[in-house]
Amino acid sequence: MTTGNNSRCGFVAIVGRPNVGKSTLLNALVGEKVSIVSAKPHTTRHRVLGVLNNDADQVVFLDTPGLQSDRKHALHRFMAKTISQVLAEADITLMVIEAGRFSRQDKQLAELLRDNAERTILVLNKIDMVKAKSDLLPILKSVAVDFPFAAFVPISARGRKNLGGLLAEILSRLPEGSPLYPREMVTDRNLNFRISEIIREKLLIALHQEVPYGLTVEVEHVGKQRHDQVLIHAIVWIQRDSHKAITIGKGGSVLKAVGSEARLELIELLGERVHLELWVKVRENWADSERELKRLGFDLGT
Repeated sequence: MTTGNNSRCGFVAIVGRPNVGKSTLLNALVGEKVSIVSAKPHTTRHRVLGVLNNDADQVVFLDTPGLQSDRKHALHRFMAKTISQVLAEADITLMVIEAGRFSRQDKQLAELLRDNAERTILVLNKIDMVKAKSDLLPILKSVAVDFPFAAFVPISARGRKNLGGLLAEILSRLPEGSPLYPREMVTDRNLNFRISEIIREKLLIALHQEVPYGLTVEVEHVGKQRHDQVLIHAIVWIQRDSHKAITIGKGGSVLKAVGSEARLELIELLGERVHLELWVKVRENWADSERELKRLGFDLGT
């Protein structure tokens, strides 16, 4: 959608509380997996950029961590700061909620967005979980009174329902401008980041309780082992020694399964055979140390 011969281009922030489907929505809109997905809260820790080219127009989506209420740890403060920075640079904001409910956390976020309501689209995700579309009306009426958002769009990111309607709303509000990124570019994240996130996603799925929140993945080496095989060395950092055995599993079963699942996805990403080696190491309280976060690749800014 363009105005005359002018193309449109701008930044679109995707925000919401944990587990409303922000990363699933980003991947569905871009048409490629650029942000990892799991049922665990706070799966997304960084700002993840995804680029969609639509004819002459370009939409630059910015996925964000779930809304942070806990600011005790350096990692949580980093995630909260990431949300604020993304909102500051966005031309349009997609506030994603679960269709059929508007929680206390949703209301808190809506309050933060009130001054920019005219540039905010409320996205009601997971409409396939709602029995009747009429069930959405009371929520929409209630929210519309308190928060005059620019538009309300029901979708299913997983089921890819009404994504065209959402995109039309976005494009109609984007500022005119030339594309910011090359058309072949899907994300600004480098290969090591994408590899580490894929491994972390498989760990999040495999592990339970508090272990996933105290781990991160650092890719130490990516290179060719043979002419047709990529060799990857990665370290799984955990905060507590007591979690090491859980992460590795009896006889290495958990780590082997995680490595196998990650390797399959890495083959798809890289288009080559992959040999993946994982090690689990303890670095106590890494998530509460700004120095450790920087060392592990978290961009803390100033």
